[in-house]
Amino acid sequence: MANHLRFVGRTVMVQNGNVEAAYGVLNRIMAQDGVTDAVRRSRYYEKPTRARRRRAFEACRRVYCAEMARRIAFLARSARQDPWPGC
Repeated sequence: MANHLRFVGRTVMVQNGNVEAAYGVLNRIMAQDGVTDAVRRSRYYEKPTRARRRRAFEACRRVYCAEMARRIAFLARSARQDPWPGC
């Protein structure tokens, strides 16, 4: 079990007895993986219609955020040609 990839990815080492910092790092890792949201959602029953709406909203949000990140990366390029040379 200790060699399982998901377990190793969520292992945090405590350095110099600083447990608070390690706990913060672990919380950040768990939040990025979505574990805390899943636990919070599974605390109460979620109706199937609400679950479908939530999943659809999350999918739309992923698409929107990916498209906006693509557009921002396109505009923020450093080595792009001048669209209107000579103006």
